[in-house]
Amino acid sequence: MGISIWQILIIAVVVVLLFGRGKISELMGDVAKGIKSFKKGMAEDDTEEPPKTIDHESGEPVKSTKAEDQTKAS
Repeated sequence: MGISIWQILIIAVVVVLLFGRGKISELMGDVAKGIKSFKKGMAEDDTEEPPKTIDHESGEPVKSTKAEDQTKAS
């Protein structure tokens, strides 16, 4: 009913044969680099200035963009 240790070992051997030992370690290294890059990017976002707002006078009509018009039509 459940997965036995022999089935897990056979799957592990097939994976190692298909990908090789070097490719698996390279893949894990690439994953680690991606995680580090993501964390660095998130840290940089925290240090940036808050987004600036654009003030308009209340007498002026606000123009909508094409994207806003399409979402309103849906």
